[in-house]
Amino acid sequence: MGHTVAFTRPDGKTSSGYYASPAAGDSAPGIVVIQEWWGVNQQIKGVAERLAQSGYRALVPDLYRGRVTLEVAEAEHLMGQLDFGAAATQDIQGAVKYLKARSAKVAVNGFCMGGALTILSAVLVQDLAAAVCWYGFPPAEAADARTIRIPLLGHFAEQDEFFPLAGVDALEQRLRAGQVRYELHRYPARHAFANETRPNYDPRQAALAWERTMRFLATELA
Repeated sequence: MGHTVAFTRPDGKTSSGYYASPAAGDSAPGIVVIQEWWGVNQQIKGVAERLAQSGYRALVPDLYRGRVTLEVAEAEHLMGQLDFGAAATQDIQGAVKYLKARSAKVAVNGFCMGGALTILSAVLVQDLAAAVCWYGFPPAEAADARTIRIPLLGHFAEQDEFFPLAGVDALEQRLRAGQVRYELHRYPARHAFANETRPNYDPRQAALAWERTMRFLATELA
C-alpha cells in the first residue's frame, strides 16, 4: 500500500502527496498522477496503486492540501480556487523532481481537471519524458500546446459536457501545427468514463484506454 510523502517545490515550500511504489525497483520509471476535481480520494490513490503494480513509482501531489469532496458544487469551488499555473510549476514540478531523484524518466498522467493540468505540465514543467491526458484540456490561452516537446497521449469522450469534442479538435490542430508527437483517441463514452466510482464509467472503453496507456508508457519510459 502507498503512503504520504513530503517533497519540496521550486519555491522552497513543502507539499505532500500519495506515493505508491512497485514491489521491486526503487529506480523504476516515475509517474506523477494528477487528481480529478474531487481531490486525492481513494479512487485516484487506486490509480497510483495500479501503476505501482505495473512496475512504476507513482506520486499523486495533493493540490487541495488535504481537502476531498463527493459533492459537485464543492468540487467546482475547490477547483475554482486552484491556481493552475502554480499547481503545474510548483506542486507538479516538485513531484517530478522528487521522482527524478531515483527515476531516469518521469511521465505525467492526469484525469479531468488533471487532464487539463497534464497539458499545462507538458508545456511548463521541466524534466518530463511523456504525458497522458484523460478527458481534460485547458483553455487555449492558458498554454501554447504547439510548444510541447514530449510525446503526448490523449483520451477523450465523444459525449462530454465539460470538455466538448470541438475543443479536442482545436487542441489537435495546435498539436499538429507545432509538430508535436501526439496520439489522440476519441471514445464513444461520456466524461470520466474510466472512473469506476462514477455513473459514466464504461468498463470496455476504460480497458481500451488503459491498454493504450500502458503500451505508451512502456515505450516512452523504457
